[in-house]
Amino acid sequence: MSSKKHKNMNPKVDAMLAAAKSWKEELQVLREVILSNHLVEELKWGKPCYMFEQGNVLSLTPLKESCAVAFFKGALLKDPNKILLKPGENTQSGRWIKFTSVEEILQSKKVLNAYIQEAMEVEKAGLKLELNKNTTLEYPAEFQQFLDKNKQFNTAFHALTPGRQRAYNMFFSAPKQSSTRITRVEKYRQRILDGKGLNDCTCGLSKKMPSCDGSHKYK
Repeated sequence: MSSKKHKNMNPKVDAMLAAAKSWKEELQVLREVILSNHLVEELKWGKPCYMFEQGNVLSLTPLKESCAVAFFKGALLKDPNKILLKPGENTQSGRWIKFTSVEEILQSKKVLNAYIQEAMEVEKAGLKLELNKNTTLEYPAEFQQFLDKNKQFNTAFHALTPGRQRAYNMFFSAPKQSSTRITRVEKYRQRILDGKGLNDCTCGLSKKMPSCDGSHKYK
């Protein structure tokens, strides 16, 4: 399926999708559907992100067995079709809709547009979800072992903001393989010791500190 050129297409997203190793066609079709709703396209956290009135509405997320449209305030949507899923057990606000083929996306286009329009209305109204900040995180066993064995690492992790702690915990919990979970913790151990969140900028080139907007990839 040939992609359409939309005036709101961001060249940074063009480059990201051109280099995508999976779900390339599906992501492009989803991109076209999303941009038909006149959202502003940016590249944030290495993913296509779509904004309305300066607020983050949704992002495109390639997964291993599917790709997804992830709504930042999905918990506030009515979800009449019962298609919104929680990315993880501890997720409070975000919800996503998963797709596995271009055909499935095209068949769901009308419904997807309705969800996008509702998400835009939520942002326009300034609605916010009252998060439960006292939610106790359940860490995967591999991550808990790192915390138990290294006091400095434990202290550094719990010094992070609750949101950064939740992001790491979701990231470390996601893989099915124990070895992959261990690899992830080892890879991000120093970042945690440095007091950085999962999506924080570490190179100083981001224009939207402390978050990373991918600027370092285009220098």
